[in-house]
Amino acid sequence: MPWLMLFLAIALEVLGTTALKMSEGFTRIGWGLTSMVLWAAALFLLSLVLKTIPVGIAYAIWAGFGVALVAFIGVVAFGQRLDWAGWMGMAMIVGGVILLNVVSRSGS
Repeated sequence: MPWLMLFLAIALEVLGTTALKMSEGFTRIGWGLTSMVLWAAALFLLSLVLKTIPVGIAYAIWAGFGVALVAFIGVVAFGQRLDWAGWMGMAMIVGGVILLNVVSRSGS
C-alpha cells in the first residue's frame, strides 16, 4: 500500500506542476489554487509513505519520476523541446531510480 500511495503522490505532484504552468504565473487563479490543492494532497500522501519507506528511497523515486513525467508532459502538452542531452538525462534519472530500487540494498 505505501508504494501505491507513493505513485499516487507523484501523480498528484505532476498534475499540480502542470496546473501551475496553466496558471500563467497565478494570473489564472483557478489553476493556481488547483496546483496548491494538488501539491498539498501529494505532500500529505508522501508524509504517510515516509512512515514505511526510507526517505532517501522515497524521495529518489518522487524526484526521478516527477522530473521525467513533467518533462514528458511539457513535450506532449505544451510543445516544449528536449535535445538529445535532455532525453539522455531523463533516461539516466529513471535508470538511476530503477538501479536504486532493483539492485541496491539501501532500502532494506
